[in-house]
Amino acid sequence: MTTKLRIVLALAAAASALPLSGALAADYDPPIYVDEAPEYVPVEVGSGWYLRGDVGYVFNSRAGNIDYRTFDPGPPGSYSDNNFATRSMKTDVAFGGGIGYHFTDWLRADATVEGFDAKFNGTTVSDGPCTGAQPATTTCRSEDSSKFTTIGIMANGYVDLGTYSGFTPYVGGGLGYSLVHWKGLDSNLYCVGADCTTAASVASSQNGGEKDWRFTYALMAGVAYDISKNLKLDVGYKYKHIQGGNMFGWDAGSAAAGATGIQGRDGGFDTHEFKVGLRYDLW
Repeated sequence: MTTKLRIVLALAAAASALPLSGALAADYDPPIYVDEAPEYVPVEVGSGWYLRGDVGYVFNSRAGNIDYRTFDPGPPGSYSDNNFATRSMKTDVAFGGGIGYHFTDWLRADATVEGFDAKFNGTTVSDGPCTGAQPATTTCRSEDSSKFTTIGIMANGYVDLGTYSGFTPYVGGGLGYSLVHWKGLDSNLYCVGADCTTAASVASSQNGGEKDWRFTYALMAGVAYDISKNLKLDVGYKYKHIQGGNMFGWDAGSAAAGATGIQGRDGGFDTHEFKVGLRYDLW
């Protein structure tokens, strides 16, 4: 058999097999399908996170009991415990800001830095006469004033109670610490009684202020309104309690006479605040 004949026979055999292969492929049951590759969805880096900023008006504030010691240098030196007869605290504006995260449509949390300034006024009374050679039949009253600032770091959690026509009510709570920084205590002594030689202040002193970190907790409730898809107006109420701590040290005269340690401690603060802020979702 010649080479040409062999090639012709091979081509003929291949051609006759093609229809059979096509029929087998077309008749295969079940048909074979190739899965399509899943669509690529890019990760949204900002999804779930939000920024917040608030300003508030403290419409009610209260200072706890303020205790202080007096020092008698006469040998061997002794201390006596006293407290302020009256006390008041005035606070106007509070501020805050931070970053948060939506875990679900109902649960979210944020970390904030917040604070306020305040003024303190108080009075003390003494059964004995003031310094300055006042008659023994008189007593002594002091009028005291100071200022302090607080800067707090809080971790807060919230439950959003559903959205209705763009309004989302919520409740929440927070835990953290506040740095309370007293600026110092100014005291003016006044003679009390008919035998006083003067109605003006008979002595004054200045006590250095103290600062320390204090445990703080807060309770919140309010409602957020959807200004746009990403921006919300947040209006609410906040109650905050700051634990007590050191308030002021000894004046220079008492320290020179041998007094040591802290003279005054405050009993902490309670504030009630109306706040307004904005939350921006980083979608």
